[in-house]
Amino acid sequence: MRIAEVALPTGAAGAGPDEIAAGIAAWIGSAPLRGLVDRFGGEWPAGELTATLAALDDFSARHWDFRRGRERPDATEPDLDAATARLVSDAAAALGLVRPVPPARPAYAHLVILGGLAHACLRRVAYAGHLLRVGPAVTGETALLGSFRPLSDLERRTLAAAGLPPCDTEVDALDLAVRRVFGTPAPADEDGHDAGHPHHSWSSRTYRPAGLPPVRVLAAPSSEPDRRRAHTADTQRFWAGHVRLSPGDPVLMVTAPIYVPFQHCDALRTLALPYGCGVETVGVDPALPDVAVLPEPVLSPGRYLQEIRSAIRSMRALHRALVEGGGPS
Repeated sequence: MRIAEVALPTGAAGAGPDEIAAGIAAWIGSAPLRGLVDRFGGEWPAGELTATLAALDDFSARHWDFRRGRERPDATEPDLDAATARLVSDAAAALGLVRPVPPARPAYAHLVILGGLAHACLRRVAYAGHLLRVGPAVTGETALLGSFRPLSDLERRTLAAAGLPPCDTEVDALDLAVRRVFGTPAPADEDGHDAGHPHHSWSSRTYRPAGLPPVRVLAAPSSEPDRRRAHTADTQRFWAGHVRLSPGDPVLMVTAPIYVPFQHCDALRTLALPYGCGVETVGVDPALPDVAVLPEPVLSPGRYLQEIRSAIRSMRALHRALVEGGGPS
C-alpha cells in the first residue's frame, strides 16, 4: 500500500504569502514529522510557526545532522534499531523524499537541473534528455546548475569504474553529461570569471543541441565565499540573473527525490518570491533506462533524516523571507 504524501508548499505562480505559509505549516506539523520527533525523544514545540521552525531546526541539529559541516558523502550513519529505521523510511516516503513524480504540466518556460554528486549529475542530465525527447515542452532554456566543488575520491572512482572520462569538479561532471546525452562536443558560447578561488569564480557554457532548446551549464560563486562553496540557493539566484524570468513563467526543477522538499522550498524563496514565476520540483525516476548511466546509490535512514533536516531548514528560511516581506508569522 502506497503511503499518502504530505503536500509541499505550493509553487503555483502568484501564490500569496498566506497560502505558502499554510503549506509550510501543514508539512511541518504533519503526523510523520511529529512521529519522528517523538521517536527521537523530543516534545513537539509550542507556539506559532516561527517558533516551531526554530525549535525543529535546533532539534534536528542535535539528532539528525550527520554531516557536521562536511560534504554529504562524508556524513556518518547512525546506529538505529530496526523499528526506528522502518519509521524513518515510512516518514521519508510520506514527506515526499522517496517516490519520483512526473511533471504535471504539458509545457514549461524553463527546465532547471540541479547539480550534485558526480553520479547524480549524469543521471539528472540523462533525465533532462528524456524529458526533452518525450515531453513536456520547454520554450526557453535547459539550465544545469552546479559549482566548482571538487569531486571526492569516491566520485572519481565511480566515474572510472563506469569507463567515463575523469572530472575534477561538479561542473565538469555536468559538462561531461551534456556532451554524452546531447551529442554536443563543445559549447557554442562561453563566459566566466576566474577569481583565483573557486568560491569567488563563475562560469557559463551554452550548448546548442540540434532541434532542442539551448542547454546552459552554470557554475555559481558563493554568496559567502569566505565561509563555504556555493550552495543550491546560490546557484538558483545566479541562474535567475542570467535568464529573463517573467511573472507567471512555469519553471520545472529536477533533482533527486530525496532532495525535492528542501530544494523546492529554496526555489520558492530564490525564484518564486522575487520573480513571481511558478516552480514545480520533481525527482528523477531511477527506473527509467535512459538515466541508468551509473548505479543508483542505496539511501540509508541516516541520509533521509539528514535531508528531512535540510527541508526543515529550507522551510524556515522560506518562512523568514515571507515574514520579512510582510507575510504571516
